[in-house]
Amino acid sequence: MAPKPSSSRSWDGLKPPLSQWALDAVSSMGFTRMTPVQASAIPLFMTHKDVVVEAVTGSGKTLSFLVPVVEKLLRLDEPLKKHHIGAIIISPTRELATQIYQVLLSLLEFHPRPPQRFTPPEEGAPKTKSSSSTLKVVPQLLLGGSTTPAEDLSSFLKRSPNVLVSTPGRLLELLSSPHVHCPQSSFEMLVLDEADRLLDLGFKDDLQRILQHLPKQRRTGLFSASISEAVDQIVRLGLRNPVKIAVKVKGGGGAEDKRTPASLQMTYLTTPPAHKFSVLKQILKTVQPTPQKTIFFVSTCSSVDYLAMILPIVLGDDFLLVPLHGKHASNVRQKNFTRFTTSTTPSVLLTTDVASRGLDIPSVDLVVQIDPPSDPKTFIHRCGRAGRAGRRGLSIVLLHPGREEDYVSFLEVRKTPVAPFNLPTPSSDVDAAVATQSIRKALLKDRAIHDKAQKAFVSWLRSYSKHQASSIFRVPDLDWEALGKAWGLLRLPTMPELRKFEGDRTLGVSNDWDNYAYKDKQQEKRRKEKALETEEEKKKGLQASKKRIATESAAWSQNSENREKRLKRKESKQAQKENEKWELLPEDEKKKVLETKQMVESIRVKNEERRREQLALQLSGGTPASKDDDDFEGFD
Repeated sequence: MAPKPSSSRSWDGLKPPLSQWALDAVSSMGFTRMTPVQASAIPLFMTHKDVVVEAVTGSGKTLSFLVPVVEKLLRLDEPLKKHHIGAIIISPTRELATQIYQVLLSLLEFHPRPPQRFTPPEEGAPKTKSSSSTLKVVPQLLLGGSTTPAEDLSSFLKRSPNVLVSTPGRLLELLSSPHVHCPQSSFEMLVLDEADRLLDLGFKDDLQRILQHLPKQRRTGLFSASISEAVDQIVRLGLRNPVKIAVKVKGGGGAEDKRTPASLQMTYLTTPPAHKFSVLKQILKTVQPTPQKTIFFVSTCSSVDYLAMILPIVLGDDFLLVPLHGKHASNVRQKNFTRFTTSTTPSVLLTTDVASRGLDIPSVDLVVQIDPPSDPKTFIHRCGRAGRAGRRGLSIVLLHPGREEDYVSFLEVRKTPVAPFNLPTPSSDVDAAVATQSIRKALLKDRAIHDKAQKAFVSWLRSYSKHQASSIFRVPDLDWEALGKAWGLLRLPTMPELRKFEGDRTLGVSNDWDNYAYKDKQQEKRRKEKALETEEEKKKGLQASKKRIATESAAWSQNSENREKRLKRKESKQAQKENEKWELLPEDEKKKVLETKQMVESIRVKNEERRREQLALQLSGGTPASKDDDDFEGFD
């Protein structure tokens, strides 16, 4: 078990003690005392212990491994050889890796000599004993997407870094090079930050291949906000009798452990579907003081793209809205993230779960979960973006009235209780209608926004249907028309879920779709060309249909004539055969045949005369003469 941290948690009381420059560094960062996780993890990780650390978000985990890594490398007996690595820090996302790297650079700024390339003596030169002043920590950041593997390797060969901060994929590519060395004699420490998420994101195979490049005799640290679900899998990846450290926060009255900081207030707000976005403005107006940093969480990247265009219309000019999702290019993600974190005006980060874990976003006052997460484990991480490092924070999750309110009980079972949020001036039906009309005006000005709206709504529905709490979030219970109006749609999209929908698919909107144009001239030109092509195809199809009908009619007429000709030919052949048979008959047979024909003809004539006589009697009112049933009347 981990030793209990001292009550004072002073940095200068650590054993082994920290260097003076390290004490100056952490003090300048605002850590006057160690957090509980730092007091528990640093002494163990600085010695010879593997550690598995679970601590609430915002508890100072980054310094818990950076301080031991730096101190260990700066206390080696000799500098590392060229192209040898001493420590590796793995992160699941580029943003988190970048933040760890920036904190590491800030830490190293306080070292007496700034990091510089270590050049070992040339071969044949006399060896001299290295002093501690020649020991340096040279970090390198490896991110997929921002540079190529060849560029990373070139930088590695030039600078010879001894600490790598990386995402799994790019690290594996570098370690596969024969120029990169991690021998038993030099490699010291491996850190997996947000360790359980590394497995959740499917990096297990990459991690196993990375471990094949590393020596078994090493120190390994796993750090995460919630590691319990995956700890067994992670430990099997290569830890040797790790010390497990769990730092939690006591709940109300100290009765039970909480999974979030005590300074974070977690709440829920029940709002009608039609008010899905108009209520956001009321929330931002109600929270006092006005939140300077707010995060809105939605479920899909397409939702971020669309809402980034319409929410400024709803919220007004008082808040800067910054979009961020995983499908943005690396440079766009970094630019938007920096834009939000450095903003000096009230700002809102509109994002997906890409920002729910790992990212150290300072001073977040408010988190609003517009869409409850599909994975309930993510709920706690989203909330934890606020209330970090003892700062007060507020989290609100929006729920529709009815079945979705059962989510509150669901969270209580998971030991994540939420309280009702009191909204003094809730969004009214008038507010919702005004927001809808404002959004629709924007859509009617540009068909491109309408396209984004349709795509976003469909992607949101797909995500909603995949909730793990499927008995709570049920697609059949959705109010389609209310949601369509909340999103500002001009009509409901065509999708299988609406196959049995009998309501108003137009949502009360009358629109000239043939002349509904794109604002971009090139895009509108392509639309018109496509519409013209479609019209031409229809005409060609109509002409082809007429031609086919005419062809079929002509073919039918021709076939009828052909059938008549075939019948005449058949009758002619039959008559010819009969003539041939007649010619072959003997004279006496011919005579009998002729007599028979004459007899039959006379009987037929006789019968015909009798029928005419009977008909005449009936018409004159007389009664026909009776006859025996056995009388033969001949052939008709």
